[in-house]
Amino acid sequence: MSLYTVYVTRGALREIKDLPGQMRHRVKRAIDELANTPQPSDSKVVELPEELGFDVTLCRLRLDKWRIVYAVTESQKIIDVLAVRKRPPYDYGDLQALLSEIQ
Repeated sequence: MSLYTVYVTRGALREIKDLPGQMRHRVKRAIDELANTPQPSDSKVVELPEELGFDVTLCRLRLDKWRIVYAVTESQKIIDVLAVRKRPPYDYGDLQALLSEIQ
């Protein structure tokens, strides 16, 4: 049984579908593993400006040049996968818009 419930936003689902085959499988596996390990050792917390007022921990998980951006809501044991983006050029400039999808 999983410790967390994992949801994937529509936008992130579209991004996953557009990934190259091998990377798509790696991303899906990594997302599945988040249900038991919400902050794996190779993930990092992304600092949120306090004025945004979101009560989540925003994280990113690196897979080669790709980043899985997700939010962890500890109180409800929920993980929301917000985006799967290539870095560079992704600069996390749309975090507020991504987070508004889960509020």
